[in-house]
This record gives sequence, C-alpha cells and structure tokens, in this order.
Amino acid sequence: MMHTSDKHIPVQIAYIGGGSLNWAMGLMSDLAYDTRLAAQVRLYDLDKDAAQRNAEIGNRFASVSRGSPARYRACSTLAETLNGADIVVISILPGSFEDMAQDIKIPASFGIPQAVGDTVGPGGFVRALRSIPMMYQIGTAIRDHAPTARVCNLTNPMSVLTGALYAAFPGICAWGECHEVTKIRRQVAWIANREIGDAQYDHHDVEVNVLGINHFTFVDQISLAGRDMMPAYRAFVAEHSTTGWSQTEPGNDAEHSLFFGSNNLVAFDLLRRFGVPAAAGDRHLAEFLPVDEYLSNPGRWGFALTPVEYRIRDRAAKLARAESMQQGQTDLVAKKSDESLIDQIAALMHGTPFISNVNLPNTGQVDGLPLGAIVETNAAFSGLGVKPVFAGRLPNSLLSVVSDHANRQTNLLSATLQEDRSALFDLFQSDPLVAPLPTKEAQNMFDQMLFATASWLPETLVGAA
Repeated sequence: MMHTSDKHIPVQIAYIGGGSLNWAMGLMSDLAYDTRLAAQVRLYDLDKDAAQRNAEIGNRFASVSRGSPARYRACSTLAETLNGADIVVISILPGSFEDMAQDIKIPASFGIPQAVGDTVGPGGFVRALRSIPMMYQIGTAIRDHAPTARVCNLTNPMSVLTGALYAAFPGICAWGECHEVTKIRRQVAWIANREIGDAQYDHHDVEVNVLGINHFTFVDQISLAGRDMMPAYRAFVAEHSTTGWSQTEPGNDAEHSLFFGSNNLVAFDLLRRFGVPAAAGDRHLAEFLPVDEYLSNPGRWGFALTPVEYRIRDRAAKLARAESMQQGQTDLVAKKSDESLIDQIAALMHGTPFISNVNLPNTGQVDGLPLGAIVETNAAFSGLGVKPVFAGRLPNSLLSVVSDHANRQTNLLSATLQEDRSALFDLFQSDPLVAPLPTKEAQNMFDQMLFATASWLPETLVGAA
C-alpha cells in the first residue's frame, strides 16, 4: 500500500496556547524541517501579543523550510482558531509561575519537598484545580467548532487534563503527549553504541512496551534492531546501581542540567523494588511515593528540586530569544526535535502509520488499572485515528501503587467539576506525600494553598481559607 508520506499533505492546525515559548517554538522548527506536511497554523493565546509574536516568527521560518513552508496567523477567538481544524494542539500555562511558587513553598513549610510539583502531590493537585476548568472549556469549544479534529494535549497535569477533554466532549479524539519515555530509550541506545564502539543508534531505534500513568511509566519489553535489550539494560543498571548514570542532553546548559537532570538512581531503585524498569525521569518518579523514600534526601538519589526562580529566569531568557527571532536578529534553523508530534500528525493525515507512547482513556490496554482512567501506553496513529496498543499488566506490588494514583486522578477531575470541596480535601489528604500529616495540618496546608491561588478558583472551593 502506498502512503503519501513523501508528498505535501495539507493540514489545518489550531494551536491553543499559541504564545508558548517552549512547545510552539519546537513545533515551528519541526514543521520547517519536515518535508511531508503543508500546514496552515492558527495561534490563539490569552496573551494576544504573544500569539502575534509567534506568528511572525513562524512565518520567518519559511526562508529555511525544507518542504512546503508552514503559514501562521494569530487569531482573536477560540471559534476562529478552531473552525475547520484537522489538528488541535493545546499547551497552556495553568496559572502563573508565582502560583507555582506557592504550590512548592507552602508544602515545603509542612515538610513536603517537591521536585517538580506539576503532576501529583500537593502542587500537582492544586495545579489541577486551576487548570481543569480551563481545559473543560477548551474541550467544549472543540465539541462546538471542531468536533472531528484530532487533539493533542501537551499540558500538565497530563492525565487529569486529558481526562477533562473527554469529560467535556466524550466523542473527542484526544491524546496526551509526553517525552519522558525518551530518557530510557536514550539509555538503551547508549548501551548498544558502547557495545559496538560506534554511535550507530539513537533513541528512535529503540522500541519499548510502555505501561503505567503519565510520569509514573514503566516498560516490560525493550527491543533494538530485533534484539531483546532487557538483559543488557538490567546489566547496565546493576553496573551503575550505586553511582548512577547521567547523560547530557544536547542544547542544555549546566544550570538546566543541574535542575532538570538526574543520575537515574530512583529509576534504578524502582527496577530493583518492582522488577520492571521505570521510564520517566527521577524528579517525576519520586513524587508518586512517600516523602521519606526519595524526596527527603534528593542529593542521595542524584536529583535536584527544581526552583521556580530558575523557571522564571529561564522563561525570561527564552522570551528575549523569541523577541530577537521576531525582529530578525537571530538566524532561524530548521531542526528536528526529539518530539513525536509531527510524526503523529503526518500519520493521522494519512501518511505512514506511526507508533508512540501517549496518554489515553483505559479501554483495557493496561490490565488491572481502572477502566476510563487516563493511562500511558503505546498507540498506533493512522488515518483511522489513535488506537491504544494492548500493553499487559504491571507486577501486582506496583499495580496497587499506580492504581491508587489513577483512581485519585479520576476522582479529582470529577470532584473539581462538581466543585465538591469536601471530596477534594479527602483526595488531597490521601496522596502519598500528604498522607503522613495529621488531618489538622493537612487541612491547614490545603486551605493555605487554595487561598494562595484563589483568583483562579471558584469561591465554592476557596471557602473561608
């Protein structure tokens, strides 16, 4: 069967959060590098000037495009952005960095350190409260203006927000896209290259069977060039189980590597404990387990707690670079990123089918996890849509931990939409990072966190905090 992967496939892309300094910039570069798609991209952002800036930058990429240049324009409304869209991409910031600083600072005052604070734990929980109503509104707009579009969510907390899209529009075709699994694939490629003494493989050559939930993902099969790499990976972990192993990712400076990198000691320890390799970064993995397991001593486990102050400085640097690109003071380069989004879009638009790990409602692809919960496995992208690949079952001791989080995420979504403050506190307190606190302290922390982000919440949730 012939595919149209070598032709210019027309595609209308609606980008919500189109003023992004991270994902949107990567999409522009990827589209300029790609030779398959002929894209029209509409950018919508609450910050209209940011969307317009990115539209101007995107159109400058035409001069370096390898294929049919993508065309960009900023839009003023969701309806204008969505009408006629084939693909919708969502990357929004739920609140501000100042809100995120409180998500970290307040729990720390109660003895709960967080490395990231955007997925689970008290920080991830309150971030979800801010963002679920936003994502529900976006899902409703997609239902009304682009019901047949395929929708990619890039925003954390990934599981809860992907679930919010389905809650708003059960007929939606949406998936959550995350690059964390790339980390273990890079490790496996490195192992193979060390064996042969040549940089023959990269992470694209590594196949893994993914199962779990976002940022708490595991793999139980690893293949490279037809070879079962699990024995080699286990030997690699044994070799580095005490010292750890880190790999510098291209394009990152020393400070970024300090705050976002790790020595993989948490992942290696989880393999020892549960028998299957962990496939996310240590900073995320640690937050799914009680404080005294990893977060109480991050230095011992070779990772850092990422300060929000660094995120603010990093954003300022990215903004300065974007403004320089807008003004034509920085040369643009068409470069393929490590992200899978362009390959997914091309496959959905009837190009060559593509398989990658994504977050979807569980219809049975992860045995033993609650049906309907958002789980992460491989999925097949094609003109037929996004179809999850059956992944199997986690070891029982690990399954209970993952299932607890999956149930909490599902119930968090429901309680937020119902504005049920009592149910929300019970869920908040049941998180492994919060559970050791006495109820009075947990309630105090919950009240303080809601009050600190009150401008983003309904009055029924803030209460009298």
